[in-house]
Amino acid sequence: MPSPPDPRVLFAGERTLLAWQRSSLALMAFGFVIERFSLFLSALRHEPENPAHHLFSLLVGVALILLGAGVALASSISYRRFVKTLPRQDVTSGYLVGLGGLINVVIAVAGTALAVFLLVGALDATPS
Repeated sequence: MPSPPDPRVLFAGERTLLAWQRSSLALMAFGFVIERFSLFLSALRHEPENPAHHLFSLLVGVALILLGAGVALASSISYRRFVKTLPRQDVTSGYLVGLGGLINVVIAVAGTALAVFLLVGALDATPS
């Protein structure tokens, strides 16, 4: 005897995806704040920016941004695999199942682009 449709399972998976989405955004935001923190300290001290001090915050910040992008991508892949295991009757007809995963992929791409932008900007700012 087949079990009755239960969309709560899909929605629980989607809530988990959204929790990972928030975590990835928080990691990327924290990484950006760390990357820009040395500029803030230089402005408070009224001294020119020291590239050596900025290098550490740049590397830590970019690492956190890339970690957040990786979390977004991994959670999207995990969610897609989970949805494929659900019985067809548990997925509500007309429901955009892939939208949350697609948003996470967009977040991952945006985080990677931000990391590249910060690294390229730092390379351009170094004196030759």
